[in-house]
Amino acid sequence: MSQSVPPPGNPFADGAVPPGPYTPPPPPAPVRDNLALGLVTALVAALVAGGVYGGIAGAIEREIGWAAIGVGFLVGFAAGKVGGSNPVLPVAGAVLSLGAVYLGQLLGIAIIFAKKLNVSTTDVFLDNFGLLTEAWNGGKDIMTFLFFALAAFAAFSGAKKAAE
Repeated sequence: MSQSVPPPGNPFADGAVPPGPYTPPPPPAPVRDNLALGLVTALVAALVAGGVYGGIAGAIEREIGWAAIGVGFLVGFAAGKVGGSNPVLPVAGAVLSLGAVYLGQLLGIAIIFAKKLNVSTTDVFLDNFGLLTEAWNGGKDIMTFLFFALAAFAAFSGAKKAAE
């Protein structure tokens, strides 16, 4: 049975210790501000994302321009998550995302050529790099540059969001 009013008298009169303050909050998460590790992570993410982007484009023999935004976001997010809030990381992520999208486009073209010529993709990519860049130059249009810009913007935004 509970009481509706507190019992009379002082509950701490016979030496009882009043309850202490609330337990302290856990310490804040460690500050992630490692520029070198963020840059290395962004580079690795750019190479992996560019390779996947190019592999998909080559497999379906079509460029998926909107996937460039995902490549950019992945690169920037990885840089910001690992490297922290260093102001260099969003810019570096944007630049690396441009390289990743370009690498992916070249890899996609190399895969398509390799299928048509029945040779190794590696041979096409490494031995005929000039031919690949000429093919890329011949196929570029305003949408190519729009997706480059969107990828860079996504990388910059992703790095900022991840560092929060």
